[in-house]
Amino acid sequence: MASSTSIRDFYKGRNVLLTGGTGFMGKVLVEKLLYSVPEIGNIYVIMRPKKGKSVAQRLEVMHRLPIFDRVRNERPNAMKKLKALQGDVLFEDFGLSSNDMETLANEVSVIFHFAATLRLEAPLRDNVNMNTSGTLRTLNVARRLKNLVVFIHLSTAFCYPDYEVLDEKMHAPPAKPEDVIKLTEMLDDKQLSLLTPSLLGPHPNCYTFSKRLAENVIERAYPELPVVIARPSIVCPAYSEPVPGWVDNLNGPVGLMLGAGKGVIRTMLCDGSLYAQVIPVDTAINAIIAIGMIEGSRTDKPELIPVYNVNIGHQKPTTWGDVLQVAKDYGRKYPLEWPLWYPNGDITTNKTLHEARRIFYHLVPAYFIDFLMFIFGQKRFMVKIQERISNGLEVLQYFTMRPWSFPCNNYDNIQKMLNEEEKVIFNTDITDADRNEYMRKCVNGGRMYCLKEDPAKVPINRAYHNFLFVLDWIVKICFWLLIISFLASWFSPVKTVLSFGGPVVKALPFVGSTVFDGTDE
Repeated sequence: MASSTSIRDFYKGRNVLLTGGTGFMGKVLVEKLLYSVPEIGNIYVIMRPKKGKSVAQRLEVMHRLPIFDRVRNERPNAMKKLKALQGDVLFEDFGLSSNDMETLANEVSVIFHFAATLRLEAPLRDNVNMNTSGTLRTLNVARRLKNLVVFIHLSTAFCYPDYEVLDEKMHAPPAKPEDVIKLTEMLDDKQLSLLTPSLLGPHPNCYTFSKRLAENVIERAYPELPVVIARPSIVCPAYSEPVPGWVDNLNGPVGLMLGAGKGVIRTMLCDGSLYAQVIPVDTAINAIIAIGMIEGSRTDKPELIPVYNVNIGHQKPTTWGDVLQVAKDYGRKYPLEWPLWYPNGDITTNKTLHEARRIFYHLVPAYFIDFLMFIFGQKRFMVKIQERISNGLEVLQYFTMRPWSFPCNNYDNIQKMLNEEEKVIFNTDITDADRNEYMRKCVNGGRMYCLKEDPAKVPINRAYHNFLFVLDWIVKICFWLLIISFLASWFSPVKTVLSFGGPVVKALPFVGSTVFDGTDE
């Protein structure tokens, strides 16, 4: 591919179909195309009514998001190119009307298939129906498009956990997708739950399993359809575009950092020496847009389906320990509003130590808070929150306790295929980025866009934070005094050491057996 290849020329006048356009990555893709490719055609987004809002209402809400500020301010007419179609990948032809299908068939030449359930803990039926069957349905729609030049399927870099090195190539699935789909249609929830562990094999959850099946579905459509697979690693808040630190969910590392900052996550199984395989969402979207141009412009199709590992872990190596330390330092300097306890959690690779911390730091305080809520006649919530946190951590810990290797030759070559101007506009290389500054942007973005906190209140937060620091130490001192008193009351050698020969014990009524029976010895 010549270096003069232009992404904007490729997308000029093209109409695009996007599934999953209301998700985190989908929104960033829409914004980037509207802003950086001003001459693009229409962007058709498959959208369903949700939470009492119609498709038109959801589109209006989407228009008002902070992520679209620069488009509204600098390219106001571009927003008219965003077209919402009422549909759902859970239905054949997305449940679209015949008129809408006819429009897509005649006008669309590029498909971005982003729709997926990201709930790692979701049951097999939900994951397969959305991630695997949903991909099959999207391919069926693609077959009806008369001018299709490229179909970009968004996968995940973690869908082959049984391989030490996850190259940019395909591997056989552990089961045939059609067989698994039939099982989810035939069996009830209880039967499917019993069968799930044997189906998953090396997979830690149903999400990675269903995405692996989806990749096989995509591979089998090649070369009949011009499909390509993009596998991003853990997608994190924006590095620079459209708003530094922008994020709209608490999944992944941001949720962990904010949960720790709120004092509700105080322990996690994580190897701090392992590298965090993450990528900012805007960097990932730049790559995916470029991949569409590169593969859509090919005149000779490769023998094997093109696969791209979308990851920058090798460009800017950062360990989980680095992430934790930066988050702690920033959280102490700019604390979050009203944490439940002083945020001083830690990571460990010792499962026994983690479980002990979870009981004392997560469960015991949760039950205590709910007990207080019960006494004051308020709704109890803390135990349920901690149960959800425990389930979430159990899923995430699989990815933070083992090394991952993603060779990214195809990804690294993207920049070489762009002209000089678009190497900047659609940058995929952040080797020179300030890692610590980016992580601070992540925490601040989560604070503003997810927790809806006002940064101007940081001085107040800091005062409360200092109060919790003192309270945390008081509780720790009291706890250890209680332990020492317990030991002194039961073990004579300890009692002798602490009594310094005996007389001091009588002068300290809180030491020894007096803590239990109120008598002196």
